[in-house]
Amino acid sequence: MSLVRLSGILIWSLVWAAGPVAGQDKSVPGALPSERLVESRSAVTIGGQKIDYVANTGNILLRDDEGKPQASIFFVAYHRVKVTEPGPNPMGQPAPVVVTPPDAARPITFCFNGGPGSSSVWLHLGAWGPRRAVMPESGEQPMPPSKVGDNDLSLLDVSDLVFIDPVSTGYSRAAPGVDPKKYHGVQEDVAAVGEFIRLYLTRHQRWGSAKFIAGESYGTTRAAALAAYLQDSLGIDLSGVVLVSSILNFGTARFDDGHDLPYPLFLPSYTATAWHHKRLPGDLLGDLKKALTESEQFAAGEYPQLLMKGDKLTGEERTALAKKIARLTGLSEDYVTRSNFRIEIQRFCKELLRDQARTVGRFDSRLKGVDADMVANRPESDPSYAAVFTAFTGAANQYFRRDLKYDTDLKYEVLTGRVQPWDFGARNTFLNVGPQLAGAIRKNPGLRVFVASGYYDLATPYFATDYTLNHLGLDAEMKKRITTSYFEAGHMMYTHRPSHEKLRKDLAAFYGVK
Repeated sequence: MSLVRLSGILIWSLVWAAGPVAGQDKSVPGALPSERLVESRSAVTIGGQKIDYVANTGNILLRDDEGKPQASIFFVAYHRVKVTEPGPNPMGQPAPVVVTPPDAARPITFCFNGGPGSSSVWLHLGAWGPRRAVMPESGEQPMPPSKVGDNDLSLLDVSDLVFIDPVSTGYSRAAPGVDPKKYHGVQEDVAAVGEFIRLYLTRHQRWGSAKFIAGESYGTTRAAALAAYLQDSLGIDLSGVVLVSSILNFGTARFDDGHDLPYPLFLPSYTATAWHHKRLPGDLLGDLKKALTESEQFAAGEYPQLLMKGDKLTGEERTALAKKIARLTGLSEDYVTRSNFRIEIQRFCKELLRDQARTVGRFDSRLKGVDADMVANRPESDPSYAAVFTAFTGAANQYFRRDLKYDTDLKYEVLTGRVQPWDFGARNTFLNVGPQLAGAIRKNPGLRVFVASGYYDLATPYFATDYTLNHLGLDAEMKKRITTSYFEAGHMMYTHRPSHEKLRKDLAAFYGVK
């Protein structure tokens, strides 16, 4: 083990085989990086308070029972520290800055995104890290080039943070000779991330900390399964699970022949979208909550009951059903009828603003897109993904190299298809990790769950999340440990400044900060 001090940067190089110079990594595809840690110190102002912190950027090697490297997991961790500047000594020379080591008793949160195939860049440089990709407050696509700025809504004053890139995402890779498909599945992924967390807690002496995990999108699937795995297989007790834009039961969001459940669960999000774009009747346009209440009541009652009748619907029932769905979606009665009263997500995104030659986003349906072919039945791309992809990719690449001093020639895989086909571990059924989360809640009386949902999220609709939470089979006392929060934004609600402020406030309360 070697330590190098360069202009305030501490660079650890833990070399398991002959490798590059510490702090430099000119890795090429097919080569496994040396295990190393680059440490830097900085500060951010949160709520008017200066928060000094140490950033640890590096990778941890996962090994088999014989000690042979199997994969390299890239991470960035932030630990709050106390910095004292004592001033000049009696000889008139400036005294060295004193940095108190991180407090091992502070809460620590392990964060990841989803995909499958996504790095943690979204929660890292969008939501909770001390630095963030600069976006307009509305969440619209920023003008190039990408920029990085301070994040005054970071959670670093509340908890230390560790952002994890699962195998094949970010800079994380399987070892040479190891098939990466070994990690491209629900249980395999959970085991790998769980082992990383165990190693991190051990090396940084954080077993005594209050431990949280936080996931977004498929990252919530990972988090729910991971909560059970950490507890049952590794003996790691969690204090909290944070779920952002949640999907635990894939049956709520998979449009399939003979499977009617998603249609009513998506309806309130269609209503929110139509409300935003002023496509609803006048009596529903004044109040979003009023429109959503009507949509939710219909989606939980009459709508699924009528869908169950299938071809037995009478002509009168068909006319009334088309009229009601059209009222709550902004689509024409004719289109609703020709769709057999079942509006699939991509068709909705294409059809709602077809008369304006515009589409709406899947991740954030407030945003509009333009297709070359306006007669197709599906959008060519998602404008809400385009709004963030280059901004976050550019921000990540400059931030890791320039600010964190982590140099590598590897491509940072922001969202990769290399993990496909993903093994969902289900045969003739839909993956549902809700029972695993419920089991963890039953076994651990100290485990609490926070769930954040966006009204304009058409990827993981909020009403589908509500349905899943209502089917966990928990008693009244256990349900009190689940906190839900809703936002007038999309899948990445933190790209919308007012929603980001609310998310920060709600999470501070969840962590117990006044």
